[in-house]
Amino acid sequence: MEPVEIAVENLDHLGIVAGLIDEMGLVDCINNSVGRHPKEIVSPGQVVKAMILNGLGFVSAPLYLFEQFFVGKATFASTLRSFRSSWNFEQVELFVCDSALYSQQNLELLGDSPWLSRVPASLSEAKQLLSTDQANWLKPDESVPGYRIAVFSSEYAQVPQRWLLVESEARRSSDLDKLQQQLLKQQKEAQASWQKLSKQSFACEPDAIAAAERFASTLKLCSLAQIKVVEKAQYAGSGRPRKQAKPKQLSYFLQAQIVPNQAAIEAGQHRAGRFILATNVIAESQLSPQACLNQYKAQQSVERGFRFLKDPLFFTSRVFIKSHHRVAAMAMVMGLCLLVYSLGQRKLRQALARAGDTIADQRGKPTDCPTLRWVFQCFQAVHLLQIAGAKQIANLTEQRSRILNFLGAPCQKYYLLC
Repeated sequence: MEPVEIAVENLDHLGIVAGLIDEMGLVDCINNSVGRHPKEIVSPGQVVKAMILNGLGFVSAPLYLFEQFFVGKATFASTLRSFRSSWNFEQVELFVCDSALYSQQNLELLGDSPWLSRVPASLSEAKQLLSTDQANWLKPDESVPGYRIAVFSSEYAQVPQRWLLVESEARRSSDLDKLQQQLLKQQKEAQASWQKLSKQSFACEPDAIAAAERFASTLKLCSLAQIKVVEKAQYAGSGRPRKQAKPKQLSYFLQAQIVPNQAAIEAGQHRAGRFILATNVIAESQLSPQACLNQYKAQQSVERGFRFLKDPLFFTSRVFIKSHHRVAAMAMVMGLCLLVYSLGQRKLRQALARAGDTIADQRGKPTDCPTLRWVFQCFQAVHLLQIAGAKQIANLTEQRSRILNFLGAPCQKYYLLC
């Protein structure tokens, strides 16, 4: 009897990733942009496809980019300008950034490029606005429930712009709870520090008062009340001094109470749940306050995606790169990984919504908005078997087949379902 040749390869969720890349037409797009050499066996698009499969393949350990590439906030604006000049598709409507962009230097570099940015809460103008009472609130539409907005004008960095003071009900409740916890913690810490200071002796009353003022300046949500300087005489010898005895030395000690700082607490309560967005698109007809909030909230999905890619639990290959050109290339591959991941997740959720169906989540409960990360985990231990040249899939359960039905034919073909 002749031996049967058997080959086993781990397929897992890589068929899903490959199918999504095929459906996007990413390989042809890269080949058309970069060009191909006649002697190339593997095209540039196929190389990038392999890198994405590796990046989304849970291969070994975390990915690291060389830290000198991230040289500071001042690079953001120049990077955006370079991106805009090289963008060959439709006109960029809006650059959406976090507070790291918002500086005088960056705003000057951006020029007339349309941008939307969060304003750092450390700016004096922002601090004042965050802590003031507002009456002219606008309620956004149903697309962003639980928010309200107040609109202001600003000339920060000599750039005409709109500032939107945004308040979130959910975040306000969370911030108020955190504020109360911070107050209790600071009271406890201040009380312990004051106990030590109250036992310290001073040579004169002004020294004691100065020490109390220095201590009070370190308090944020607390303050000193009923401050007293107590004079204590020290006599030579032991025991009770005589009535006519003169003290050898006078020492001064502090007494006070640690109480909540009502002004600071009220300011914190006003700031709770608030943040400021700024844009140089002045006309509301071009960019309404609701659209500003929606655009900024949409940025969170990108941030969560990159945080997901850099998570040590997301096992991508460990790479250290010092050349800034290679770092930029690796960052581009990370962006493509996130693009494939995000589009695949949206495709699955939209298919479930159209069918009015669900799949099981991590707890076994039905969900119509699963994460693709969970789907990837569901496909662990799926193998491609080749027995005497014939291919078949092992461990393709009914649940996995249902998921592939929602992802479509490009993904199904890698699991031999079509």
